[in-house]
Amino acid sequence: MPEPTKQNTNAQAPAPAPAAEAGGERTFTQSEMNAILADRLARERGKYADYDALKAKAEQFDRAEEAGKTELQKANERAAALKQQLDSLNRENTLRTLRADVSQKTGVPADLLTADTGEECARQAEAILSFAKSLAGYPAVRDGGALAQNPAGSPAEQFAAWFEQAAK
Repeated sequence: MPEPTKQNTNAQAPAPAPAAEAGGERTFTQSEMNAILADRLARERGKYADYDALKAKAEQFDRAEEAGKTELQKANERAAALKQQLDSLNRENTLRTLRADVSQKTGVPADLLTADTGEECARQAEAILSFAKSLAGYPAVRDGGALAQNPAGSPAEQFAAWFEQAAK
């Protein structure tokens, strides 16, 4: 079983062994080690002296990139909305032109046509025309459509006179 090694809790470096000096290895005193470590730490700290400034710049760049990305996303959304609006307007214009052509060919007012294709509009126009032909003329009027001669009195009196005549 290996024996546990004892650590030197003394703040000073252990005394150099006589054999170590003869072999060419050098031993250092605590003050020399402290100076070496201080020098080494100063060099390492010097490498990262501008770390805080670089970190701040990197954060600022990330924020600007995020803001730019957000602006890009907003611009993409606006572009998509405008494209949809343009497509809708183009479709409405195409339908208006299509209905106007069918209206001109058939004589049916374009406002009465609601179909989305030329064939459907033509069938719809034919149906409207056939319905209009079935109503052959104006409806018959009992009094022949002649205006009453010189109506006299107030509107209430005229109504009463009309009601008496209609009730007969």
